[in-house]
Amino acid sequence: MHQPYYKDLVSGEYRLPWVRLHALKDYRGMVKLLDEFPDIHQTFNLVPALIAQIQDYADGNARDPFWEVAAKPAADLTLAEREFALRYLFQANPHNMIGRYPRYQELWEKFQSLSGHAAQAAPLMENGDLTDLQVLSQIAWFDEFELATPEVRELIAKGRDFDRHDRQFVIEREKQMLAAVLPAYAGASARGLIEISTSPYYHPILPLVCDSGMGAVSHDGLPLPQRPFRHPEDAREQIVRAMALHEKVFGVKPLGMWPSEGSVSDETLAIAHSAGIRWMASDEGVLGRSIGRSFARDGQGHLQADAAESLYRIYRWSQKAGSQKAGSQKAGSQKEGSQKQKDAQRKDASMRMIFRDHSLSDLIGFVYCGVPAADAARDFLRRTKEACRPILDSGTDAIVPVILDGENAWEYYPKSGREFLRRLYEGIGADPVFKAQTVSEVIESRPPVTEMASIFPGSWINANFDVWIGAPEDNVAWDALSEARDFYNENAAAATPEQKALAFEELMIAEGSDWNWWYGPEHHSANDRDFDELYRKHLSNVYQALGAAPPESLARSIIADHKRPKFAAQTAYISPRVGSLSASYFDWLGAACLVADRSQSAMHGGSFLLDTGYAGVDAEYLYCRLDFMANIAEWAGEGATLVLNIEAHRMNNCADEAIACKLEVTLRELQIKEWVLDDGKTTSNKIDGALFGLRKGMSFECRMPLSAIHAAQGSVLHNRFSLWRDRLPLDALPREGAIELYVVPEDELGAMAYAKP
Repeated sequence: MHQPYYKDLVSGEYRLPWVRLHALKDYRGMVKLLDEFPDIHQTFNLVPALIAQIQDYADGNARDPFWEVAAKPAADLTLAEREFALRYLFQANPHNMIGRYPRYQELWEKFQSLSGHAAQAAPLMENGDLTDLQVLSQIAWFDEFELATPEVRELIAKGRDFDRHDRQFVIEREKQMLAAVLPAYAGASARGLIEISTSPYYHPILPLVCDSGMGAVSHDGLPLPQRPFRHPEDAREQIVRAMALHEKVFGVKPLGMWPSEGSVSDETLAIAHSAGIRWMASDEGVLGRSIGRSFARDGQGHLQADAAESLYRIYRWSQKAGSQKAGSQKAGSQKEGSQKQKDAQRKDASMRMIFRDHSLSDLIGFVYCGVPAADAARDFLRRTKEACRPILDSGTDAIVPVILDGENAWEYYPKSGREFLRRLYEGIGADPVFKAQTVSEVIESRPPVTEMASIFPGSWINANFDVWIGAPEDNVAWDALSEARDFYNENAAAATPEQKALAFEELMIAEGSDWNWWYGPEHHSANDRDFDELYRKHLSNVYQALGAAPPESLARSIIADHKRPKFAAQTAYISPRVGSLSASYFDWLGAACLVADRSQSAMHGGSFLLDTGYAGVDAEYLYCRLDFMANIAEWAGEGATLVLNIEAHRMNNCADEAIACKLEVTLRELQIKEWVLDDGKTTSNKIDGALFGLRKGMSFECRMPLSAIHAAQGSVLHNRFSLWRDRLPLDALPREGAIELYVVPEDELGAMAYAKP
């Protein structure tokens, strides 16, 4: 469970609302669900910076402008506040959260019809619209348990035309829910249902805080910041503070730690040991690079037996004082002699280690949201059994660590994934081969351990640190942090104790991983600018706390302009030569085109296989083309299925009538083996005029008569591609919504394409 530190310590204001919103929807509900399954023990990792912010809300001290604008009477909102409300109160999953409430969906569509720009729409939205938005934007984040209470059910049933009392009820209910989060964890821990582990206080990438040169150790040749950052004392402080807050809140010191983003190195393990941590976790990729083996899976997702035996066990990392750390020599070459001095100061250290099954964890995090809950739970248990079978047959237990984000995944599941989790927990409880335990419970059962003398420096993402260092934006951010850290060293002695404490706290916050998560090419969101401004504000506060003006460079955005995923509407009829090797770019000129968004997410994972989708019509046919990121031979395994979902909408007696069709195409060995079109009443694999083609394994094309998909003049087509393998979704385009086409005469089509700004 993790969120960045959104609070500006100088102004006291929260710059983003995600701590509060996830505390309403996920943090308490995830642990409360275990009341129904007392034998399903789990480890919950709560980042201390998150705990501190939840406490701030629970104590009534949080200044949250997002909450304030939701609580203020709509008639009293200034124009700027109305714009603010429209900009932020729609930031929720469009299908599972906004679409769950008809009035919320209606308001979203009205906002889009008014240009979708807050400044333009704000004067045009009525007070009643804004009041309904205020209430529903909060209810959408309520946990399933809260939604089931009579008072909230009654409010949901009302649906619209909310009043002052409704708005006040929602705000007061949120206060109660926020106050219940941490006691829920403490209670579950006291009853033995869960173990609570910790992370470094402000979620820094510890190996990089100890030595930014580790970025080039995990990825040889990676460009590094101009100013090296080497502060192992800060890494230790982040851990010590984490343990102190954990003990204060929960009454005991944590035994274990999920190091931020699973990031480890020999140096950080030694520091954690000296602070009292007894177990840590990372990813199978780090283990693989540490012991020199691969955890590759076949087309069915199966590990080889010897790979499973290596992964599904407890390791004990240990080193003697003064021993040379693997992977540190190269980083140390930037600072001759420093490594030997560090080693000489160390004492003997050891750490129990577990390594997450990347595939199983990511199935829950990124894939099963698109699969019926019962099917997904069965599939997970089946895969786990198959992976462990050789180990179990030898008479040995298999320890399978499944570790994933505690909040972000559930926005993509219907009803916050609670049905899936219930089915999963029921399946575990009903099968004697499974036992769900906390990490400490497993360690205390004294399973055999495998010794390891060194660990490769890396994170759960590609067993390196590329997400956080190496890209131009990342390196600029590190240089700004190094400059502020050096300024602190040079000026803190002359400051008052209060100034010094504030400046150092801001440095610790700026060391957090989340700022660089959003810098660089990997991840982007609607809040990129907010994160950038907040990061530079934390660094500026260091200088201001010490009585100096921040450098002018902190007034400039670190974010560069990124090429964003784009959609272009159809502008003319197309008649491409489907499957022809002589076809060219011009065959699809005028088609609707959607470039995949592979970064618009707070999460990192899943498969990105679809690059660009094209769709268009002429007077008789629908044409579709799907370009892959890689040749299908690289990812299809023994076979894959391409699905094209098509909804034909048309008005019938002033009502929107929709007929859904599904085209399933089986791909195998660089060929289209078979296809079938299902319109809900009949299925067919023989349709006059239908054509299919697979071009060099890199793109799929098809032509389908409009009559076969129940489309006619005036219809609007919603098209969505998805790839499946072994009955599980691999990727989709678009991931939300659909590619929209209009079945109209060509002259109207061209005019419509340019009708909207």
